[in-house]
Amino acid sequence: MSTFLKRINEGLHDMCYIWAKEMKSIVQDEGVFLFLVVVPLIYPLLYSWIYNNEVVREVSVVVVDMSNSQLSRQFIRQYDASPDTRVTYRCNDLEDAKDLVEKQVAHGILYFPPEFETNVYRMDQAHVGVYCDMSLMLTYKAIYSTAVTVSQEINSQLQVKMSQNTTRREDEILVQPLQAEGVELFNPTGGYGNFILPGVLILIIQQTLLLGIGLSAGTARENNRYKDLVPISRHYNGLFRIVLGKSLCYFMIYAVLASYLCLIVPRLFHFTTLIDIKEAGIIVPYILACIFFGMFLSCMVRYRENVILLVVFTSLPLLFVAGVSWPQSAIPRFWQYISWIFPSTFGVRAYIRMDLMDATMSDVRLEYQALWLQVMIYFFATCIVYRYQLLHTRHHALERLNEMKKQVQEMREKVKSEK
Repeated sequence: MSTFLKRINEGLHDMCYIWAKEMKSIVQDEGVFLFLVVVPLIYPLLYSWIYNNEVVREVSVVVVDMSNSQLSRQFIRQYDASPDTRVTYRCNDLEDAKDLVEKQVAHGILYFPPEFETNVYRMDQAHVGVYCDMSLMLTYKAIYSTAVTVSQEINSQLQVKMSQNTTRREDEILVQPLQAEGVELFNPTGGYGNFILPGVLILIIQQTLLLGIGLSAGTARENNRYKDLVPISRHYNGLFRIVLGKSLCYFMIYAVLASYLCLIVPRLFHFTTLIDIKEAGIIVPYILACIFFGMFLSCMVRYRENVILLVVFTSLPLLFVAGVSWPQSAIPRFWQYISWIFPSTFGVRAYIRMDLMDATMSDVRLEYQALWLQVMIYFFATCIVYRYQLLHTRHHALERLNEMKKQVQEMREKVKSEK
C-alpha cells in the first residue's frame, strides 16, 4: 500500500513539474503566449465588432433613367426609401454608370429603358435592368431583393388600378390571393453575425491551440529542450505523466478562454444565444480533443513557422466542411470523411445546434460521442509519438555522452603519452 501511494505521489509530482515547466515556457515565449492567450481574447471581439451590424444598409446604387417618366420616378423613390439601398448617383448612359461601379464608388446599377412606362400602359412586358457587383454577397442581396420588392409593390398598384373593383377586400384578394409569411428559423434577426459567428468562435479554439502547441513544440525541438523530459520518463508510466501534465496546462488556460468565447462574447454584442453553463458540457471533450490533436500534430513540426502556414491554410476549409457556411448535405462524401479527422467538425455542429436551435445534450449525442472518441484516439496517438520522440532523444543523448567520454579518454591518453 505504501509503495502504491508512493507511486501516486511521484506521478503527481512529475505531472506538476511538467505543468509548471510548460506554463513557464508559455509565459516566457512571446509567440506562444500571443497565440494561446492574446489571440483568443482579441479575435472574437474583432470579429463580433465587424459583424455587429448584422446586415448591410444604404448600399450605394447608380440610376440610369432613360425613360424619365412618372412611373420610373416612382420606382426610384420607393427604391431609395428602402433601408437597404440608397440612390447616390444618376447617369445619362450605362457606360458612365459602369465606370462608377468599376471604381467601387457604387455597388450596383438600376437601368430604365426608354420604353419602360410605354410598355406598361400598353399592357406589354416592361423591364428594369439591375446590375450588381457580385464580389460582395451581402450588397448583391440588398440591391437585387430591394428591386424585386419594389417591382412587386408597383405591380400590385397597377393591378388594383386596372381591376375596377368596388371594395377594398377585393383589391386585397386580387393583389395577394394566398397570404404567405416567412419566418426565419434559428436566426430571427436575419443577420450575418448570428449566422457565422458561433462557428468562427469554436474554430478559433482549435486553431489557436494548434498554433500555440505547434509553436511550443517547434521551439523545444530547435532548442533540444526535450532532453529535460528524459529523466522523468524512466519507465512507461512516465510518458503518461508528460502527456497529462502538458495537456493539463493547456486545458486550464482554455477552460477559462472557452467560457469567455462561448458565454460572454455573444452577450457583449447581443447576438442570439441560447446556451448556458449546464449545456456547455460539449466544450469539455472538444477542448481535450483539440489539445491531444494539437500535441499529436506538434510532433511533426520541425520549425516554428511550419505550423503557422498549416493553420492559416486550413482555417477556411475547416469552416466550410463543418457545415456552417455551406450545407452539410451538399458536401461531397469524400470531404465529409476527411472532416471527421478534425475536432472542429463535431464541435462546431454541436455548439451551433445548442446555441441557436436550443438543442439539448441528448440532441447532440452523436457529436458528443464522436468528440470523446477523438479524445481517446488522439491521446493514445500522442503517447505513441511522444514515446518515439523521447526514445530518439534519449538515444541521441547517449550517443553524445559516449562520444564525449571517448573524447575525454583520448585526451587522457594523449596527456599520458606526452608525459
